[in-house]
Amino acid sequence: MDIATFIGIGGGFGVLVIAIFMEGSKLSQFMDLLATNVVIGGALTTTMARFTLGHFIAAFTTGLKAVTFSHHGSARDMIDKIAELSDIVRKQGALGLEAVEIEDEFLAKGMRMVADGFDLPVIRESLERERDLHVERLEDAHKLFKFLGDAAPGMGMVGTIIGLISMFSHMDDPKKIGPGMAVALLTTLYGAVLANVVALPIADKLQLRAAEESINMTLVIDGVLMIRENKSPAVIRDMLLSYLPQKTRAAMMEAA
Repeated sequence: MDIATFIGIGGGFGVLVIAIFMEGSKLSQFMDLLATNVVIGGALTTTMARFTLGHFIAAFTTGLKAVTFSHHGSARDMIDKIAELSDIVRKQGALGLEAVEIEDEFLAKGMRMVADGFDLPVIRESLERERDLHVERLEDAHKLFKFLGDAAPGMGMVGTIIGLISMFSHMDDPKKIGPGMAVALLTTLYGAVLANVVALPIADKLQLRAAEESINMTLVIDGVLMIRENKSPAVIRDMLLSYLPQKTRAAMMEAA
């Protein structure tokens, strides 16, 4: 679970709620069905128009899962696990992998292919294709939430215009001027909040996650291929250390 996502988005809403109460206002004053419908419904539908329905649903669910759950462990833990698996193969042979439980699904797939005796080019092609498709799905999810973040302020402006038209058309009735102005302002607020607190942060997180997943999965591919080539655990560890920052690399080498 990605705690930073929950802290960031939850904290953003928390700051807004605190600001409302500090002004002595009620939370109910900032709730409006028309503004919700125009901004959230309008932003979602205009974003959906950029995709097919199936593509939209897949990208939306992929994005939510990606920012909520981390699919791979840290690169440092992955290097330790690959070195451990390499040591098993050196001592027990490839069949020794069948008794080992591997949590990471991508690494587990690579080890199954090694245990089953697949050729090196076949393993490389299969794992690289899965990596590329996975990263592509994350990039599609990034585009979706980026479009959503771009559409929300625009729909907020549309709602503002609707509220102003309603207000000006009832200038002869003072009781309806206030609600019309409230809708006009709330739609602008909703659009800004949806874009800057939810959609755009998630889009940036997905872009970061795509780059992170690409590096981690490439690390796994290199490790699996070196295990298939029967290289020693020490050589594999040293070669995979290039994926780590210099400070982490030095600490890991010292611990080893």
